[in-house]
Amino acid sequence: MCRPIGVIRTEMRAKFDAPHQPDPLAQQRSVIELFPHQGFELALTDLAGFERIWLIWWFDRNSNWRPMVRAPRGKTHRRGVFATRSPHRPNPIGITSVPLLEIQGRELIVGCNDLLDNTLILDIKPYISEVDSFPNQRNGWLVELDEMEQGGDIFNVSLCPVAHEQHRWLSMEWRIDFMLRARSILAKSPHPSRRHRITRPENGIYRLSCGAWRVFFSVNGSEVTITRFAPGFPGELLEREGREIIPDYQAQLAFEERWPSP
Repeated sequence: MCRPIGVIRTEMRAKFDAPHQPDPLAQQRSVIELFPHQGFELALTDLAGFERIWLIWWFDRNSNWRPMVRAPRGKTHRRGVFATRSPHRPNPIGITSVPLLEIQGRELIVGCNDLLDNTLILDIKPYISEVDSFPNQRNGWLVELDEMEQGGDIFNVSLCPVAHEQHRWLSMEWRIDFMLRARSILAKSPHPSRRHRITRPENGIYRLSCGAWRVFFSVNGSEVTITRFAPGFPGELLEREGREIIPDYQAQLAFEERWPSP
């Protein structure tokens, strides 16, 4: 029987916000809040000397599992779930190695990670480099994929003036910026993909779903032009009682008032 020991507080609120694996270059600080009255302060004794820790956590946003899944990288055909890091597992348990930056009472400050805000933490273990790192081991089907991707990006991604203004407004006024992730997806392949949430074009315009937001773009040869952004939720939902559970609902309302949907 597993019982959560705490939760993590991050800036990632939607699945799209979280990377498929932690980005070691990301300047990220998250807080793990351990539950009170459990003696966890004592359980953290001597952990401060470790530079990295393992987090064992619960994929609480998934309600089912699949024996064959589409991996986030590579071709669209399915692979066995045990050969992937997919969240759709028989037991929805995740494991992530994160930098341990600081310990303050029952709170642990950690660096780059791939956990959504309010994810339940099941356990914490120290990362021991002598036994936890095997850099020269073969990585299965990922080896061939890495060789294919060494050529870098295939498509050039740019923003038209309207999209540039909208992006600047979102990042400056609301500190919302999903362009790095969107650009990395579109630079590899902007074509329709259920895995990347890209829908078929309507009047020559494609749509990429970025969590609570939508990115509209056109494709001309190797050039991808982002034409505009838009809220991902309709106005009637953003104004309905209980809207607080919708990510970025206030920013979406303000965006719609500034740039009404066509």
